[in-house]
Amino acid sequence: MRVTLLGAGDTTGTPTVGCDCDTCEAARERGVERTRFSVHVENERVDESLLIDFSPDFRYQFLREDVALPDAAVITHIHFDHLDGLGNVFRVFDSLDVYAADETDPVTGKSVAQTVSDDYHYLDPIDVRPTTPLETIHVCGLDVTLVPVEHPPLVCYGLAIEDPVTGAKLSISGDTSYNVPEASREVLADPDLLLADAIVPAHLCEYHPAGGRHETDDGVPRTFGTKHMTREGALDLAAELNAERTRLVHLAHYYPADEAFEEPLAVDGERYEL
Repeated sequence: MRVTLLGAGDTTGTPTVGCDCDTCEAARERGVERTRFSVHVENERVDESLLIDFSPDFRYQFLREDVALPDAAVITHIHFDHLDGLGNVFRVFDSLDVYAADETDPVTGKSVAQTVSDDYHYLDPIDVRPTTPLETIHVCGLDVTLVPVEHPPLVCYGLAIEDPVTGAKLSISGDTSYNVPEASREVLADPDLLLADAIVPAHLCEYHPAGGRHETDDGVPRTFGTKHMTREGALDLAAELNAERTRLVHLAHYYPADEAFEEPLAVDGERYEL
């Protein structure tokens, strides 16, 4: 299983358009970037690949990384930075299965699958496949399981992706607070690689209107506001999941420049063989 981080950034990416903060300037100087979140998973055994989330930067990411167009895709939730690149299938794909959760979101009154079907009804190539969370499906020769996470106010999902032949396992936390349900943690546990949402370091919680949540015994916030994990929360989750390797993703340009490119914070283009 070959994993390529197409986009390791949050909703604005790094560098952020029109921003001259120290972190964005450092990214430009280093020649690195974090575009909006997306992950490419290639199964070399069957010569097929799976895309996790359709970044608005889809076209640029695929041209830059020179990876194969996906044979199928999964959408974790309906925020624009994970979904709005789906329009790129127009005149690029002949057909594409798109998997998304089938449970109704009490806020929208629709499932993620239904929202995708409704919003992109004009795209003939896509075939939306409603998928039940915590039930494993077989896609591109891989076992794929959507797991509920906490990303209020909308439903959102993480993923476990496992090769049933080699046993290689990738877990993706999804956009989530530290309060990942226990049933989801059990599915995500023991990955060879964990990609964990870690939008900012914990010390920046003092600047969020909602502060921090899910503090450690020492008072360190594991959740920034209500929607995303802090760096410290993501690393605690990685330890609890017994991840062999962890890369932090969905990163904001609010990381101070002297912390923004430290390990294990990811940048676009990283590749891992599992």
